[in-house]
Amino acid sequence: MAKRDAKAVAVGAWTALRDHTVTIAPGGTAEVPFTVTVPKDATPGDYAGGILTSLPQAAQENGISVDRRLGIRVHLRVDGKLAPAVAVEKLRVDYTGTLNPFGTGDATVSYTVRNTGNVRLSAGQTVGLSGPFGWFPVDAGNVAGVPELLPGESWTVSVPLHGVVPAFWLTASTALSPKLPAVTGSTPGVEGVAAEAGTVAVPWALLTLLIVIAAAVAATVLVLRRRRRASAVREDERVKKAVEEALKGVEAADPA
Repeated sequence: MAKRDAKAVAVGAWTALRDHTVTIAPGGTAEVPFTVTVPKDATPGDYAGGILTSLPQAAQENGISVDRRLGIRVHLRVDGKLAPAVAVEKLRVDYTGTLNPFGTGDATVSYTVRNTGNVRLSAGQTVGLSGPFGWFPVDAGNVAGVPELLPGESWTVSVPLHGVVPAFWLTASTALSPKLPAVTGSTPGVEGVAAEAGTVAVPWALLTLLIVIAAAVAATVLVLRRRRRASAVREDERVKKAVEEALKGVEAADPA
């Protein structure tokens, strides 16, 4: 609905009221006729507007004036070439890890649904996430549908997913199944749309644990090698000393 001081366009400009003021008796009703004149050069597709009723009241004792308004929706379809279409834009996935080396994390899949056609529509949607080669899939379950969007309108979606395995690379996917309103006359068909996006999900806690274990194993191997080397050196010295003592004994027994 346009503001009071805004210039009316489309349905607002095409709609004319016979009377701009209506007096209704207590408990009574009143019919307010209006006409909609569509220009011959109007672009085919769906349009929306509204007729606004206003019930102003004089200032109260506290100095506040109240203006109660009620909008009456007007939907209009101009016949011609209808091209319903919907698109997924700015699809991204964000991953948050955990300090548990063997635990799972959380992810958030976000995107924008835009009505790129000329027919109003809504859409059901599914969202999922998986690792490389489709491993460790996670389904978001029942995701609320996209509400009815007019041509050109958009809707931002953010879906949380839990129990996500940090498989180094995560691929988020979404699929939309558009739905058209029931309108008298021809209703065109509309195809669904799917999109994918990925992000890095490194299991830092697990990698840190593996690095610590690898470092401990390397240190243990180094200590064992040093002990073996020291033991070999001591054995060499013991054999050398034994040989020297044996040679001294031989020299003492042979005075020549």
